[in-house]
Amino acid sequence: MAERGHLPPPAKRLCCRPGYGSGCRPGQRAGGAGPGSGALCAGPSSAAAAAALGLLPLGKTQSPESLLDIAARKVAEKWPFQRVEERFERIPEPVQRRIVYWSFPRSEREICMYSSFNTGAEDPAAAPGGAGTAPGGAADAAAAADENRLPFRRGIALLDGGCVDNVLQVGFHLSGTVTEPAMQSEPETVCNVAISFDRCKITSVTCSCGNKDIFYCAHVVALSLYRIRKPDQVKLHLPISETLFQMNRDQLQKFVQYLITVHHTEVLPTAQKLADEILSQNSEINQVHGAPDPTAGASIDDENCWHLDEEQVQEQVKLFLSQGGYHGSGKQLNLLFAKVREMLKMRDSNGARMLTLITEQFMADPRLSLWRQQGTAMTDKYRQLWDELGALWMCIVLNPHCKLEQKASWLKQLKKWNSVDVCPWEDGNHGNELPNLTNALPQGANANQDSSNRPHRTVFTRAIEACDLHWQDSHLQHIISSDLYTNYCYHDDTENLLFDSHGWPLWHEHVPTACARVDALRSHGYPREALRLAIAIVNTLRRQQQKQLEMFRAQKKELLHRGVTSITNLEGWVGHPLDPIGTLFSSLMEACRVDDESFHGFSDFAESMGQCKSLEYQHLPAHKFLEEGESYLTLAVEVALIGLGQQRIMPDGLYAQEKVCRNEEQLISKLQEIELDDTLVKIFRKQAVFLLEAGPYSGLGEVIHRESVPMHTFAKYLFTSLLPHDAELAYKTALRAMRLLVLESTAPSGDVSRPHHIASVVPNRYPRWFTLSHIESQQCELASTMLTAAKGDVRRLETVLESIQKNIHSSSHIFKLAQDAFKIATLMDSLPDITLLKVSLELGLQVMRMTLSTLNWRRREMVRWLVTCATEVGVYALDSIMQNWFTLFTPTEATSIVATTVMSNSTIVRLHLDCHQQEKLAGSARTLALQCAMKDPQNCALSALTLCEKDHIAFETAYQIVLDAATTGMSYSQLFTIARYMEHRGYPMRAYKLATLAMTHLNLSYNQDTHPAINDVLWACALSHSLGKNELAAIIPLVVKSVKCATVLSDILRRCTLTTPGMVGLHGRRNSGKLMSLDKAPLRQLLDATIGAYINTTHSRLTHISPRHYSEFIEFLSKARETFLMAHDGHIQFTQFIDNLKQIYKGKKKLMMLVRERFG
Repeated sequence: MAERGHLPPPAKRLCCRPGYGSGCRPGQRAGGAGPGSGALCAGPSSAAAAAALGLLPLGKTQSPESLLDIAARKVAEKWPFQRVEERFERIPEPVQRRIVYWSFPRSEREICMYSSFNTGAEDPAAAPGGAGTAPGGAADAAAAADENRLPFRRGIALLDGGCVDNVLQVGFHLSGTVTEPAMQSEPETVCNVAISFDRCKITSVTCSCGNKDIFYCAHVVALSLYRIRKPDQVKLHLPISETLFQMNRDQLQKFVQYLITVHHTEVLPTAQKLADEILSQNSEINQVHGAPDPTAGASIDDENCWHLDEEQVQEQVKLFLSQGGYHGSGKQLNLLFAKVREMLKMRDSNGARMLTLITEQFMADPRLSLWRQQGTAMTDKYRQLWDELGALWMCIVLNPHCKLEQKASWLKQLKKWNSVDVCPWEDGNHGNELPNLTNALPQGANANQDSSNRPHRTVFTRAIEACDLHWQDSHLQHIISSDLYTNYCYHDDTENLLFDSHGWPLWHEHVPTACARVDALRSHGYPREALRLAIAIVNTLRRQQQKQLEMFRAQKKELLHRGVTSITNLEGWVGHPLDPIGTLFSSLMEACRVDDESFHGFSDFAESMGQCKSLEYQHLPAHKFLEEGESYLTLAVEVALIGLGQQRIMPDGLYAQEKVCRNEEQLISKLQEIELDDTLVKIFRKQAVFLLEAGPYSGLGEVIHRESVPMHTFAKYLFTSLLPHDAELAYKTALRAMRLLVLESTAPSGDVSRPHHIASVVPNRYPRWFTLSHIESQQCELASTMLTAAKGDVRRLETVLESIQKNIHSSSHIFKLAQDAFKIATLMDSLPDITLLKVSLELGLQVMRMTLSTLNWRRREMVRWLVTCATEVGVYALDSIMQNWFTLFTPTEATSIVATTVMSNSTIVRLHLDCHQQEKLAGSARTLALQCAMKDPQNCALSALTLCEKDHIAFETAYQIVLDAATTGMSYSQLFTIARYMEHRGYPMRAYKLATLAMTHLNLSYNQDTHPAINDVLWACALSHSLGKNELAAIIPLVVKSVKCATVLSDILRRCTLTTPGMVGLHGRRNSGKLMSLDKAPLRQLLDATIGAYINTTHSRLTHISPRHYSEFIEFLSKARETFLMAHDGHIQFTQFIDNLKQIYKGKKKLMMLVRERFG
């Protein structure tokens, strides 16, 4: 860590020669050594000291530690050196040396803490040489590589590589050089390192490497570990002021002159300045006694804390926040929070300092005001960081041993942040004006005030409230301090008993608050005390469970009769900002895997660098306050089940609701890591039975609040856990959890247990279940899990099917379940399960009924799948869906998908149908087709004709339906399509009939020369021409009436004059019959209409013509002339037509010039 200009000078107190003046030190050091004399750190007792620190190998002879070393070690830990000097008039030099020796940190834990993140590695000091062991397995290679780059690991490598040299301890100051080996791109560098220390803490560090980071650099680590591991190789001197005291004037002058000579370029200006000031009688330097000594240790007023580079903490947090969650910044911030927790666990005061610095940067994040102005929510990951910030402050203010003035200082700071306008709210709903219904921590006099007027609770509110909590309660003190605290005088006549029927202590407090105490005890390095309180809380919760069960039994009849309840918990424990259940679970699980020795005080050192990848939890010997056969593990599992099964109201706001889901899944994930044995199965049975029988006090009770958090995810876990051991209880639990009351339209609306004004502010909460889609998917998952498990069990499958049909309201989820059941029933390695297939079909039919009258983009897929499923079930299922098509399908779906698929060859082959079965299916398909054609002839007529081809009567019926609908409900395109089909099937007269009907619906204007119906018109005229003169004569008036487009009419006219009507078959063979005359009907009528169309079109085009279309217009007139010339007087007509144009449009001179050039 680089030295910075703004850092205070290392010396904080003045040292002077005895007798110098009134400000001199009262104690005088006993001298004996000459100037510059030094000694190695380790004296006669160093071997014992090293052995005590575990630095000597086993088996080596160890001598008892001297009384001097024992006393010096204790003094070095607790007293600033100035106090030692003031307390004793004369301090022998050996005593001074031992105090100075023992004042350096003796444990590598703190060095590690200040030079590395908690990365998930093992204990760095556990392996030989302290280098540690990388986590096993290829999957951990990347993590190990990251870890090796940490300053602590690099420092160990430098130390082991012999890179530390010139180590010197002068008083409370350690210096040395660390050589950084040459790399591929960089040469070898030598770094000068200086460390000041006091009372076993490093108080300042400087290194010439220029490193800027929160952590100590690798060079500081290497020097520190050298002093800890090799104290006998470090030369130790008393503070430099002591050496100077022993010199006479000549020696002092020689000392100063040599010092200036060696470092004249660096110190000469400073030396001259100091000399001038000393020689000036009125200078400031002469107004104080003594002079500073950076090696003389701490003064009484100095704060005793580890060196923390505050500026770098702020800069790093600011940088991470500015990256907005990218480049792993969220992970880095979480590591900083973990570092705060690590410091708290070591009872290091820098934990609170570091969190203060982090919080200040969070509060200064410019995105807060931007989001507030825009009314947008912060990202979920960022929101979770704020949650952790609030939880850490809760831990800090609940420190059981913090001083009142310190707590007052924190409270002042928290209130300041809390009052800032952009401070995030606890529920995450910035900009949401809905009243906040979250319970406050203290249930005080203001708890029932109008919630709409209550100020919003911020992420700091709970920490502010926790400042009012204390640890002085004698009952609480007894609980956390003793395993023998009992009282067997039990009277079950009061609500808040201090002891239960076993005489074991109970702790009645708002559960999240009580659990926050547990978290605070754990966080501050009191795991055993935290465990004792956790056990008392769990025993209280279990007693409360029993009481609630008794209460429900007393009012069960009334509640079941009413069918509704207003009983609920407005503040759920799972998803709560303080995570009470998670805290209890973690505390108890930690006790399952920690040995007694490390559990007494600080947590195991391995935790400072990480945790094991795979943990085995054991039933450790029972605690005094546990039932026979119970252990910390069973207690942890039981409290998790209690919390997950708590009946609680769905909180307001998207973030709070997502947090409920997330925390529930996290807790279940932790439970799934535990292998169930017989003891744990008993706990599961016990809790499942309670949850089913506890009525409104349980999320799985018979009667619950309409807006209770659903139990689907939890019930799925219970179901899979109990199924191998107690299938009946597993199904009963899962089936009870299937309900989703908030979607029940019959659920009463008057059961909201909230202040009356809420009803007017929020008339219908249902749309505010922002996580409803996730909840419904979890409900679907639960049902799918039961279907899978029930395969082969008819009774269970029927029960599950009934539950799905009753409780699941989403067609897409029912469809998914139908598909799941189908897959399970038709697994390749076994015969189809016909009962499960029927369940699948039944669910599919329900989906069809649900989506029949609503738009669903997956509808076509659903219909196709249902036919596939019915095919697997058998021929009777296909017959049934066709006979009941009107309740399941639209007419189009029934004809184009259902009947067509059923009648396909692949279906016949798949079902191995005989002729009788084929005919029966075909009969049902034809009946369906005719019914659909009657109901929707426009879309179903063609399909009906196709399906009825092999049955003459049915086909004639379908044709008649088409004719009946043709005059009213069918479009020309539909009729033309059916007409072409008829021609293709060999019914030209029927095709002609339908074509003439289609022509009556058609209307082509003069400019629609690319209309899609033109091909149909040409085809109809060709068909009529092929049938004979009468048919052609009949259709031409229809064409003349419907078609006004000149080019289309001229095309039809030309085709009719090429061959004799009735003499050209459909295959185009010519005949020598007489051609029709253009002077007689019906072609005369068509010719006149064509000429008229050209004249009208010409005038229409000339109205809006532009010069760029002139050449195109001249070509159009050329085509018109060809048609005019087909008449016997056509030449005259066309000449008159051109003359008229010249006269009418003489203003368009250029165009008329072009007309004259082409047509005269």
